[in-house]
Amino acid sequence: MPNVAKESSRSATRWMYAVWVVVIGGFAVLHAMNLAADFPNHTPWHIDWAKYTDEGWYGNAAVRAHLFGQWYVPGDFNPAPAVPVWPFLEWVLFFFTGVNVEAARGLAIAFFFANLVLCYALLRPRAPKWVALLALTLLVTSPFLYCFSRLAILEPMLTTLMLAVLNLSVRLPRMRHPVAVAAGIGVLFTLMMLTKTTAIFLLPAIGWAMFAAFWGRGEASANSSRSSLRAWFHQRAVQCAASAGIAFAVTFGGWMALVTACGYLGDWKYLLFINKYVKPTEFYWPLLSFWWSFHATIWVDRILIPLSGLLMAAVLVAAAVFRRRAGWASELVVDPVFGACVLAAGGYILFMTYQNHPQPRYFALVAVFCFLIVAMTAGKLSEEPGFRRVFGYGAVALAATASVVNGVWTINFASHPEYTFVNAARALTNYIDQHPNGNRLLVSISGDEITLVTHVQSLCDDFSMRTPQFPDLGAKLAHYQPGWWATWNDIDPGTLEDLHTHYSLEQVAEFKAFDDPERNVLVLFKLHPLPQPRVIDGNNLQQPLPDDKIDIMVE
Repeated sequence: MPNVAKESSRSATRWMYAVWVVVIGGFAVLHAMNLAADFPNHTPWHIDWAKYTDEGWYGNAAVRAHLFGQWYVPGDFNPAPAVPVWPFLEWVLFFFTGVNVEAARGLAIAFFFANLVLCYALLRPRAPKWVALLALTLLVTSPFLYCFSRLAILEPMLTTLMLAVLNLSVRLPRMRHPVAVAAGIGVLFTLMMLTKTTAIFLLPAIGWAMFAAFWGRGEASANSSRSSLRAWFHQRAVQCAASAGIAFAVTFGGWMALVTACGYLGDWKYLLFINKYVKPTEFYWPLLSFWWSFHATIWVDRILIPLSGLLMAAVLVAAAVFRRRAGWASELVVDPVFGACVLAAGGYILFMTYQNHPQPRYFALVAVFCFLIVAMTAGKLSEEPGFRRVFGYGAVALAATASVVNGVWTINFASHPEYTFVNAARALTNYIDQHPNGNRLLVSISGDEITLVTHVQSLCDDFSMRTPQFPDLGAKLAHYQPGWWATWNDIDPGTLEDLHTHYSLEQVAEFKAFDDPERNVLVLFKLHPLPQPRVIDGNNLQQPLPDDKIDIMVE
């Protein structure tokens, strides 16, 4: 009878896990539905401009290559030399799917699915199955990650590469050829840097994962009185670090040499330039910026992020104060995965502090590692005796509650798709086609995004790399001679000044899209060439002129 009861319990557990996996899979599939739909409207993250611009900007090389036969447009925004991995993958994908926004977002979703697999692979060897499944549940039910994982932006792929590197790093001591695998880690880090330059802030997490993995094996050998074996582990760690560093230096250096030789170094520098924001004049501005970035983590989740912070603080305090009496905390502190998660989340918050300009999309990577911290710490506490187990169960219950609330929110997003931007982009392009006006070329900050949706050729009016041939936007407009310009809600005086040097403007149509009260109407203008260029004299061209037809505000 005891064996029957035990077998019945095991069967029930297997069924529970099977149902749990199905639920996780169901929520994961929700992310891949209705890929042409808007970034969900009326969210706390509506201010993020990625939904207007980034999908088009960072894939514009692939889109241009397929639609217009050239990936590079002199004088325009060309980020591919600095971040080539994403546009290369899109370029390959478009051979099979054609250029469309669903395919681009589907690529991002594929990386989100890969993140689920890699997170499970990272946690399962060091924690019970339920801990790994809890982490996946937090990921797939998060409405924040639902919104940002469905955008064709760089964060999902960067997260995938980071998780792949961590999976390899923590397994190095058990591999037959760790030095060779470490070289592969160096190549993967190059891919991370060529996906998004902010990957440099994740380097401490990778270094920790690599050294902590060897250090733990070395300590184990020391406890067995095998000091020579411990020294061997530590020596191997240094060899692996050197191998990874050399591989990175060779591959990244080779790419930079190629960029320089081909004359694209200016575009690489320009990407860094436009992402360098003005810093406050106060000497204590880093503290203000840190608080802004740290406090902005509540964009991710108002329950799970504070919980991850509390659990992280509890681990560090318990390990520092109680030491041997808090063996669970000490084990987590030296755990290569836990430490890497803390350093990855902290490193990206440090990046936002340095930049002094946190944006919701930046936290898409932070969210993943904070959720892993919650699962790992709650799981560890739940295995402890006495009151610590109560805290563990409480953390699990709180995480489960957050998952239910978040799951309902995510299901609501998935079941109510809207297509305001796609409809606006198509209506705008139809208007251009039905009302010919010289060159069928659109200028807009969202031009690359519109091109991705409707294939109308475009230029960016916000970013123009200055060169002797194109010293400003006005020179670029004079060279390419566009027929149309589109803006959101109002007109920037500086942009109007550049347009006025060669054109008069006629407002012809408006198209409602999205929910940001400051960016919810896409306004289309005809550009009428002037017989002679106007000369800038102070602010003379920063307001509507008599030959313009402008109804929206200039501000």
